Amino acid sequence: MTEVLELRQYTLRPGGRDVLIDLFDREFVEPQEALDIRLYGQFRDRDDEDRFVWIRGFPDMATRGEALAAFYGGPVWREHRAAANATMIDSDDVLLLRPATPDTGFDVPASRPDAESSSLVTVTLYHLPPGAGDEFTELFVREVRPLLADLGATPLACLRTDPSENNFPALPVRTGENVFAWVAAHADQEAHLEHVRLLGRSTRWTHDLLPLLAKHFARGPEQLHLGPTARSRLR
Repeated sequence: MTEVLELRQYTLRPGGRDVLIDLFDREFVEPQEALDIRLYGQFRDRDDEDRFVWIRGFPDMATRGEALAAFYGGPVWREHRAAANATMIDSDDVLLLRPATPDTGFDVPASRPDAESSSLVTVTLYHLPPGAGDEFTELFVREVRPLLADLGATPLACLRTDPSENNFPALPVRTGENVFAWVAAHADQEAHLEHVRLLGRSTRWTHDLLPLLAKHFARGPEQLHLGPTARSRLR
């Protein structure tokens, strides 16, 4: 199970997203995975044509520091960094996360697809006060996760902020954040909308669980709507 994950959201120059995705899927996947970096997903943000989102993981923080130094100091990044960076306005929107409980990390197929898909991946982010999260995590995993599965959106992972110090400061991460995130995959946009409709009709959700969750919110939830690239494992 991956112990440390990065949720990376990039703001790109107009027209740059497909350029970066083509470069990324062609050049950056296998070289990272050869360094014990697990690439879980690369995505187009369906709500913003200039946003690229991806998720990668590491067995632990020590491996993260070593692997990132090797990749960003290595020949592949050296050859292609100018082309990649030319597409970007900002690449510092990064959350450092870990599985919320030992059994809520990603479990994705070993084989990697090589075709576009109409599937939709959602990442729902709950922002919590500093230092909070244990009670929220227990409630979500015990009560909310089974309900979401019953209503067509089985969480593929439940994650929370990893408070570890960033051990590769050349790549910044967001500090002062405390989030709980859950990730789900839907066959297509209509399947996602059907899940939303079912959730809205569930009194267990609207009357019981949502008010209990909302007591912990520091601000309103966010949800990312993501279209997997051709080589994204998550879909």
